Amino acid sequence: MTTNPLFLGLLAAGVLLVLGILVYNWIQVRRLRDRRRSATANLSADAQPTRDAGHGRAEPMFGSSGDVNAEAIPQSVATRGPEETPEAAVSGESAGFVLPQRLAARTGREGIAPDGDIECVVWLTPSPPAPTSALASALATRCAKPTRWLGRGGTDPHWRAIDSANPGPWHEIAACMLLADRSGAASRDDVEAFLRLVDSVASGLHAECVWPDERDEAVRAEALDRLCADLDVQIGITLLKGDSNPIAGTRLRGVAEASGFRLSAAGQFEFMQEDTGAVLYSLQKLSGEPFTVESLRAVSVPGIVLLLDVPRVPEPVKAFDQMRLLAKRLAQTLEATLVDDNHRPIDDAALAAIRAQVQVTASGLREGHIEAGGQRALRLFG
Repeated sequence: MTTNPLFLGLLAAGVLLVLGILVYNWIQVRRLRDRRRSATANLSADAQPTRDAGHGRAEPMFGSSGDVNAEAIPQSVATRGPEETPEAAVSGESAGFVLPQRLAARTGREGIAPDGDIECVVWLTPSPPAPTSALASALATRCAKPTRWLGRGGTDPHWRAIDSANPGPWHEIAACMLLADRSGAASRDDVEAFLRLVDSVASGLHAECVWPDERDEAVRAEALDRLCADLDVQIGITLLKGDSNPIAGTRLRGVAEASGFRLSAAGQFEFMQEDTGAVLYSLQKLSGEPFTVESLRAVSVPGIVLLLDVPRVPEPVKAFDQMRLLAKRLAQTLEATLVDDNHRPIDDAALAAIRAQVQVTASGLREGHIEAGGQRALRLFG
């Protein structure tokens, strides 16, 4: 039997294509590993690591002494991303990335001064000093990540937000773009687009500038995103009634408001700190759909979820203790059962394990100079 030359040619082409794909993937993996190694060393050289090792978007790593049992933790903890399981984080399995070094301690008034640890900052000195109106176009331009335009005028040592409430003129300007948030890290393209925007402003203001390198900023963004991913933990406790005996919306609203919750514009009940107005934890539908005043009159729900956003809450351990007690009271009042995301009952031992994880996360935030519930945390975990 003779061999068809066309068949042989197609077979050879197919083999070459597969080999090409394998080689390309190998090159991409090598590049990714190189970028991660570069990111590890890119934050401040004199800072100390917050932990011995870090992981991709997974739960914070527990101590090597085995102080928390992974099996005791119910599936009620959400993190920034799904790449690793809680078990991998607890056992210390490596994802090939070393946790970056911690951020520097803040100086000046937190949330107002430029934060070079978490932002790409361009420093401008306009000549002559520029009014706010000269930056109107830039202030209205949306970038890939949240931006701030800050200014100082004359002998005033404090940075102020450049907006309609502050007309200027500004002797110094800082253009700032956040390097990472919960949607991920700013890419090199994102940084370049921001720098082009600032360059157009600088040209119009005849400003001298101090520019960062977009490649370095992109690497810093990836490192910052990895740091935050290990500290990005949300705790959920579910109260389940079941489809056969749901909770009437009117009853739920009455019980929630009697417990101190208030329905927010976003459609969830929020429990706020009296002194500051900060949201400590929230009460939501199992499905995550928003409540409305109208829907609460008409619907019944099979269960609810109490949610604690650890990095965004002042004193997270104290807030969890309050939420845990409230969850038990609500379960008794509504005749519901405390369960995890897989609808397995949660007992006191499981709640204690979750509390330990909240404590680990709170310690990691503190060691990394990210004050839980502070302006830096609210921006990074927004």
